[in-house]
Amino acid sequence: MGVRQAARRIGLLEVVGRVTLRRLEEIGSAAALVLRLLGALVRLRWEVRETIRQMDRAGVGSVPIVLLTGAFSGMVLAFQTSRQLLALGGEAFVGGLVTVSIAREAGPVFTAVTVAGRVGAGFAAELGTMAVTEQVDALTVMATDPVAYLVVPRVLALGLMLPVLVLLANLVGYLGGYAVAVLIGVPSGVYLNSVRQFLDLDDVTKGLLKAIAFGLAIGIVACTKGLRASGGAEGVGHATTSSVVTAIVFILVLNYFLDLLLF
Repeated sequence: MGVRQAARRIGLLEVVGRVTLRRLEEIGSAAALVLRLLGALVRLRWEVRETIRQMDRAGVGSVPIVLLTGAFSGMVLAFQTSRQLLALGGEAFVGGLVTVSIAREAGPVFTAVTVAGRVGAGFAAELGTMAVTEQVDALTVMATDPVAYLVVPRVLALGLMLPVLVLLANLVGYLGGYAVAVLIGVPSGVYLNSVRQFLDLDDVTKGLLKAIAFGLAIGIVACTKGLRASGGAEGVGHATTSSVVTAIVFILVLNYFLDLLLF
């Protein structure tokens, strides 16, 4: 019995050790990728045309789903907030609470999660396919830096376009929240006065700064997972799934620490 328990403990330690080593290896790969990315940026070695193409793909292509997500986020916030505050006689706080929540949290976080699922997964799948079919190695053989050609345009595109998407999500969220709050019974003038009283340009600006950090994180995670893919189609699928999950975790963790830093 003691031998079996010892064997189980050793087996458990082996599993924990393998998982830990794999995660440390991924962290090391991501750190090395960031250093190479920064080097390419400092040397101004990246494809401008490819960057613009990826900005169109990450930004313009994501507008419909981001607008939908932003509108319903604002509507749900207004619905829940209005019901509770109207019952307590606090309708003067509804507009400010809804818009500040959207600017600081709901807009950046929901938009980043949406983009991680739509764009980050696409980047990971694309680079993963190139990795398993040795197209990345072919670029190296042709004296083309894969990081400058593949990674930098995608990371830059997400870092530049995510704040724009967040701004759009905020706007439709404000409109959706206003419409729902007025329908529930909050006077229009009271709602707008509350917005003017509590919503600051500083809230919007800091929310956009968070969006930049989220965009860069999504891009780095997606490219790291994609370039590390191996094992054919199954490996690409695993890299894609892992990219989305890891990016969402990073977004939530980053959101907490950025809140501590900014607000």
